[in-house]
Amino acid sequence: MAKYIVLYHADVSAEQQIEQSEEEGQAEMQEWMAWAGKVGAALLEFGSPLGNARSVSSARTTRSPSTAAGYSIVEAADADAAATLMDGHPHLKLGTIEVLETIELPGM
Repeated sequence: MAKYIVLYHADVSAEQQIEQSEEEGQAEMQEWMAWAGKVGAALLEFGSPLGNARSVSSARTTRSPSTAAGYSIVEAADADAAATLMDGHPHLKLGTIEVLETIELPGM
């Protein structure tokens, strides 16, 4: 089984997404928990929202206009199976999901 980083992309920052009524926040969290329950043991790390992006080069560090709003880590037999785990994900109501396979380094 391979591990996959799940990146949640949105035009609205995670900070802006969190700015909602308590009732809206609870309803949204229930949707996320329902998805997590459906995925079960394949969800290795629920993850968290992301913010304050920086682009780092050898010359400087600057603010970065990233659309990455959060992440999770899942495990699946292959990339197609990992992508299938995203079926019905609540994040798809406001953005896209990118699934990236992690690659084991030889000898590590």
